[in-house]
Amino acid sequence: MPGLDLKTNVKVADEKAFCVEFSKFAAETLGKPEDYISVHLDHNKPLTFKGTFEPAFLLTIVSLDNLQPEKNEKYSKAFFEFFKEKLNVPGDRGYITFIDPGRSHIGYKGTTFQALWS
Repeated sequence: MPGLDLKTNVKVADEKAFCVEFSKFAAETLGKPEDYISVHLDHNKPLTFKGTFEPAFLLTIVSLDNLQPEKNEKYSKAFFEFFKEKLNVPGDRGYITFIDPGRSHIGYKGTTFQALWS
């Protein structure tokens, strides 16, 4: 786990290629094996930011243990640069929400991470 949910009003030409590239980038950026990464892309849908439909994004990252204020700043910089390069979204046209719900609030293999890791 981490799970990344990206919403953007930008049309992505090759969804699968973008998701694979984004997955690899996320694994490297977050310092997690790609085997743990899940990416969801919702693109080319209406999304306003600052009252316009210019290119924009909303990213939610749900992860256990590695989301901390000092790390989130580093992650934010990397993801904003990635979206500028890949989607042509300026740095003032998106938000990233970092969520660490705790091990007891993530289900996996019919149980929770808390039960698996205890």
